[in-house]
Amino acid sequence: MEYRYDFLIIGTGIAGLFYALKTAELNKDCKIAIVTKKTEQDTSTNKAQGGIAAVLSNTDSFDSHINDTLSAGQGLCDKEIVTKIVESGPSVIKELMNYGVKFTPEGDTLAMGREGGHSHSRVVHAADFTGQEIERGLLQACRAVENIDMYRNHIALDLIQHTAGDKTACYGAFVFCEEDQSFSSFYAPVTMLASGGLGQIYFHNTNPKIATGDGVAIAYRAGCSVGNLEFIQFHPTTLYNPGRWPFLISEAVRGEGGRLLSVDGRYIMENEHALKDLAPRDVVARAIDKELKESGEEYVLLDISHLEKDFIIKRFPTIYNECLKRGFDITKRDIPVVPAAHYSCGGVVATIDGETDLDGLFVAGEVAHTGMHGANRLASNSLLEAVVMAKMAATKSSEYFKTVHYDTAMITDKTFYSSLKYPRNKILIAHDRRELTRVMSDFVGIVRSKDRLLLAQEKIQKIHEAIEQYYLATPATYGIVELRNMATVANLVIQSALMRLESRGLHYMEDYPQENNSSIENTIILGRFDKGETNVRPS
Repeated sequence: MEYRYDFLIIGTGIAGLFYALKTAELNKDCKIAIVTKKTEQDTSTNKAQGGIAAVLSNTDSFDSHINDTLSAGQGLCDKEIVTKIVESGPSVIKELMNYGVKFTPEGDTLAMGREGGHSHSRVVHAADFTGQEIERGLLQACRAVENIDMYRNHIALDLIQHTAGDKTACYGAFVFCEEDQSFSSFYAPVTMLASGGLGQIYFHNTNPKIATGDGVAIAYRAGCSVGNLEFIQFHPTTLYNPGRWPFLISEAVRGEGGRLLSVDGRYIMENEHALKDLAPRDVVARAIDKELKESGEEYVLLDISHLEKDFIIKRFPTIYNECLKRGFDITKRDIPVVPAAHYSCGGVVATIDGETDLDGLFVAGEVAHTGMHGANRLASNSLLEAVVMAKMAATKSSEYFKTVHYDTAMITDKTFYSSLKYPRNKILIAHDRRELTRVMSDFVGIVRSKDRLLLAQEKIQKIHEAIEQYYLATPATYGIVELRNMATVANLVIQSALMRLESRGLHYMEDYPQENNSSIENTIILGRFDKGETNVRPS
């Protein structure tokens, strides 16, 4: 099956949907396709509880938000990028509201919470289901636009590339639908990758099941550079509930006065950081990891029961109800929590406008590396970056679209197809996926060492080689496609971690416990189309 569009969007989180709306406004007669792996709501955006950081109060300032972001990023943020994104915050909040997103009000303005690393209350939210509300509002707005087509249950396999003279450009993607075992070519002169994160490469993670690093993997295979993938943010407080799907306990709980305790009642953060329970996530995650290793316990406690019951239920209805379903009342008792992989600060190297090394390919959101987050993401800056990038990318890609002269009808390459003839035992794929996630959690987690990273690299490489063989000789399934991408990305994370011989932000090496401030650089793994604008830290 062949489809031809003007713009192809991969992903239906905040970045993909906002980009679609802005692109439709800028190109009234264009045809836009949105491809999503499962349903529109299966996104990291939908899982986001906390909110969007933006300066909306007279007692706050852009400089304060910028400085908080730079402080969290520990020397690796691009100040120019941070400044542009932070200063765009108030306007994109208004635009989201114009699209129908309903944030929690407070008097004549919006309610604003405070989270770890922030010096002011600036997190705009919709109770504790902000992502779900954003998803609802943007999806409803997209469905009202006639020239936006949505393709559910379609997974992108690889990018379509075409070379004319000495210029190679992206012209869409090869896509697979598991339901009817069909392959399709989605041709488009502009492709937006807004595919989200890669948390599923870890056994303990907070991400939706679809977050298997697909965007980073297919962009890298297409020749794009990737950066800072060693910086995996572990959310400090995921509900400890063995045998049940992980559930994130928002950082906003600590922002409202929640405190972390050991199982025997000691306050964990008392002497760990000046901000104590409101310290940046890397500090809190390491403190909990240290406590678990020293105590031998499997979890710590997060206490918010000292606050008024009515306030807790109103401020955190999702968390309250979910915990109640699982057998305990957070207004009366502590919440058992453990750290889990949550967010990738690295990704496909891109400008703030979403441009990548490959002409015609744009990225936005968690899949991208712009320099916004540095070595550690400040809480609630992720949705802010995603929506600002999406808006700017819509403008930049629309300009690019008007310059394209190639005829997509001439592009007919279909050499990517997997075999549809030779069945294999699915248990092999399931076993390899479990092993990959266990290796990443055990050896490439919160605290790392060079020896453990080298061991992980050896194990992951074997899985990577095996899945590449499966991919070409096995009937295509989501399981095979995802494991291929997970193995690619896991390799890149390990490679990046081995390149950074210091401890900085989210990357902590036992062998190199100090920062190396004599040479502060991004960790860039160069792709085929690198334009010479990045630096590689030598191993």
